[in-house]
Amino acid sequence: MLVLGIAGSPRLNGNTAFAVQRALEVIAGEGLETEFVTLADKNIGFCTGCYACRATHTCVIADDMGPIYDALRRCDGLILGSPVYMGLVSAPLKALMDRTILFRLGGPFELSGKVGAGIACGAFRNGGQERVLGEIQTFLLEHDMFVVSDGQPFSHFGATLCGLAEQDELGLRTVDALARRVAAAVKRVRGS
Repeated sequence: MLVLGIAGSPRLNGNTAFAVQRALEVIAGEGLETEFVTLADKNIGFCTGCYACRATHTCVIADDMGPIYDALRRCDGLILGSPVYMGLVSAPLKALMDRTILFRLGGPFELSGKVGAGIACGAFRNGGQERVLGEIQTFLLEHDMFVVSDGQPFSHFGATLCGLAEQDELGLRTVDALARRVAAAVKRVRGS
């Protein structure tokens, strides 16, 4: 069972990468395989809405999405992380989200039944993180995925961090809780 973590920040070693990697460490501790992808060093073009992917389930844009498509197809669980940019997900993550339209066209939804969750990092505690998590959840639901929250005692939209992620003790508690719930949900969905 594989959980894929994607850091949607344009910063290679920023707060989002730290938070997603921490979640994957917790998941690995629960006995699942993990894979980390950062979008900071990827060239991902914008979807043009050409729908050429309808027939082939491949995108005509030649860029770094190919291996990411493969990882998304292989994974049983997905954690998407994004910094808050103007109250919304980052541009790299939004480009990736839009490019996954090929998973929905021309047959059964390829990501249907997988487990998904979100992590959002912002400058302030109420800096738009819940809005970002709402966008991530909308994306997951549009792919017919099972959406997981961070659960009790918080049970909010997912994990949220503010300021320097590695120093945000409360935020890291939400990351750890979310990771444990993703691992448990993947095991339950995959019958282990």
